Amino acid sequence: MTASQHMVEANGLRFRTMADGPATGELCVLLHGFPEGAESWSRQVDALARAGALAVAPDMRGYGGTDAPNGVDSYNLDHLVEDVAGIMRAFGRDSAHIAGHDWGALVAWFFAGLHPEMTMSLTVLSVGHPATLGAATAADEDQKARSQYIRLFLMEGKAEGVLAEDDFRRLRAMFAGAVPKPVIDRFVRSLSRPGRLTAALNYYRANLSRDNWWAGLRPDLRVTAPTVLLWGDQDPALGRWQAESTAKHMGGDFRLEILEGAGHWLQFERSDEVTRSLVQRVTKK
Repeated sequence: MTASQHMVEANGLRFRTMADGPATGELCVLLHGFPEGAESWSRQVDALARAGALAVAPDMRGYGGTDAPNGVDSYNLDHLVEDVAGIMRAFGRDSAHIAGHDWGALVAWFFAGLHPEMTMSLTVLSVGHPATLGAATAADEDQKARSQYIRLFLMEGKAEGVLAEDDFRRLRAMFAGAVPKPVIDRFVRSLSRPGRLTAALNYYRANLSRDNWWAGLRPDLRVTAPTVLLWGDQDPALGRWQAESTAKHMGGDFRLEILEGAGHWLQFERSDEVTRSLVQRVTKK
């Protein structure tokens, strides 16, 4: 199967989406992170469609073929959450299975917490419950060291300059050989357009504390949907503490799957495990 491209209106913006699967299938919305795009979910979109689900992977606001509004505040989590709700409605649905990686995982966490009635299940890659990120940065020296890159990302202008140097060498290096070069080239080409790298960095600037980074996220977020967290034990940005501490913030149906030897880019590095977890959700197996 080949995913089709759809432009949809949601939350006052136009979103480019990759979609595949029967119109009658359960909706699964797949949210990418930094510095990616909808194509990070290509393998999962195909597998979910084959399993009978309607799989939709949008370019998040600021990315790819989606609109990029001006201003840091346009990238506040409240807006990002309502983008997801609007995309669901654009496909004629009022509930869906939600999955996310990296910043997409944070948006997925907040969506599930703020819209439990719209969340059939939650699958998050790499990123634990938002409360654990704040606590880990404050209490865990390992996570504090892993999060040092945020200091640069919060510097308006300087971060853009550093990341764009030498044909975006540092941005490319983030993928650490885990993502195919043509896919990296697509992501970099998209972010090299005027204002687009700033839009992507505004996710950090709109939502993180300049002094305490992740501590600015809501520690009281309550998620009741059945949830799976997949975390790679070689992830350079997100450590074990934040993953293993997530369980104490969850009630009911929660499972942590530790993928040994995996890094940050799980849709590529551990495609089969990620796909299996998502398909199990939509097929109830």
